[in-house]
Amino acid sequence: MNEKITKDTSKFLSLVLRHAPEKIDLTLDENGWANVDELITQCNKFHKKLDYALLDYVVENNDKKRFAFNEDKTKIRASQGHSISIELELKEVEPIHFLYHGTVYKFIQAIRKEGLQKMSRQHVHLSQDRETAIKVGSRRGKPVILSINAPKMYQDGFKFYISENGVWLTNEVPAAYIEF
Repeated sequence: MNEKITKDTSKFLSLVLRHAPEKIDLTLDENGWANVDELITQCNKFHKKLDYALLDYVVENNDKKRFAFNEDKTKIRASQGHSISIELELKEVEPIHFLYHGTVYKFIQAIRKEGLQKMSRQHVHLSQDRETAIKVGSRRGKPVILSINAPKMYQDGFKFYISENGVWLTNEVPAAYIEF
């Protein structure tokens, strides 16, 4: 597959499945699932070339596993990162070790003051290893990696979840639980 087409398709799917399904008049159910036939039809109707083969390739080969099919591949959704209100049916999980967050220096002062906030998304995203956090932070410049005392947060009543693609999620991370 053409790498540029695959990357462009992945970005567009992120847009319509996480943030703006109305861009192509796509309907998502309360759990964020879209009908695959409708997604393909609507993408092509709005001049975004998509077929089953390309969609399957993007889902299977996305390095972050951003998208998931249901069992019979008739529905698709984003694994996390939504700014629209959906219920991902996540189960609470107890973190047993520190988690990590990748950011850049320009945000450190605000994070020291306010902690990590979900902003326009449904959750704060955390990584289970430093390498993943470095990749995430590198998207905006030289990464700064924050260590999150997730076991202490959990002990203090904060809830944690893991998305289908292994991203740890929580509603906020107060500054007191962050090692800078």
